Amino acid sequence: MLLRKLAAGLRNAPAWQQAVAERLASSTLCSTSGRASESPAFGTLWAQLHSRFASSNASGLKAYKPTTPGFRGRVITSRKDLWKGGPFKPLTEGLSRSGGRNSQGIITARHRGGGHRKVYRELDLARGEGTTAAVVQRLEYDPNRTAHIALVKHKDTEPGVALRQQYSYYLAPQGVQEGDVMYSGVDAPILPGNSLPLSAIPVGTAVHNVELRPGQGGQLGRAAGTSCTLVKKGDDGYAVVKLPSGEQRLVLSRCMATIGVLSNPQNKNVKLGKAGATRWSGRRPRVRGVAMNSVDHPHGGGRGKSKGRISQTPWGKPTKGYRTRSNPRTDWAIRMSRHKAART
Repeated sequence: MLLRKLAAGLRNAPAWQQAVAERLASSTLCSTSGRASESPAFGTLWAQLHSRFASSNASGLKAYKPTTPGFRGRVITSRKDLWKGGPFKPLTEGLSRSGGRNSQGIITARHRGGGHRKVYRELDLARGEGTTAAVVQRLEYDPNRTAHIALVKHKDTEPGVALRQQYSYYLAPQGVQEGDVMYSGVDAPILPGNSLPLSAIPVGTAVHNVELRPGQGGQLGRAAGTSCTLVKKGDDGYAVVKLPSGEQRLVLSRCMATIGVLSNPQNKNVKLGKAGATRWSGRRPRVRGVAMNSVDHPHGGGRGKSKGRISQTPWGKPTKGYRTRSNPRTDWAIRMSRHKAART
């Protein structure tokens, strides 16, 4: 009787959850005597099913049924609230893959190649002060980035204007839904999705898509679930922004930033489940250095498993604790490095 009531309460659940609940309700566990439904084994079974249903619906993650070895451990982010169709075609363009090679054909990024074909969505990352208010039409999945994107329609657009000028793609922060209005400018309210100069944002506010140069477009804080924090606003025209890595750097107060934390925070908990899912994303297998010959890698050669030296790249550079950044031109803007922030 208890299972039948719970199965009836799952009418709004996905089809596979309804099928499992109905199958349990009609099984031998629901005997007329009622003794089986009161057994400890039944309670444990239903507790596991209930926790699985609740976690898959509320946590933002989607777990697969273990029908294959690859699905057994596969966990991805849920897309039930996103647009089910394709992208807005006027704002898309073809995306050619380089395979990790530069313009001379030399491999500069190893282990790149293959992967599923993608269509690039043109995002408006600048969002200057003259941008009109925009209404969110829908939230979409973007295969080119970890955060979700929002298709918006600009208000007060002149009739006869091209569609790509009436609509734009924005990075979607948490809390923004279909029908919300996004504003840009100094007078915009401090609400998620609105874009303002750093000089007009209160200290301590979480922001994303922060510009490094006015009008260039946001470059800082664009990954899923991340945000920057406005730490200080100075009188010299600069503001101190704390990045997700812990680094604190100076940014011009005239630079634009968007209020809020970016969407899809559960992206860090994704488990691909099988090696093929990595190949779909365009990443090829990596061969361990200790499995190579000595002419191919510093860790190679020898009898049996032997490394005999600190971890190195194939070209002899240390891979642990060795800092490779060398850009004195921008050192003045870094107030606290991420390495120092990690020690404090």
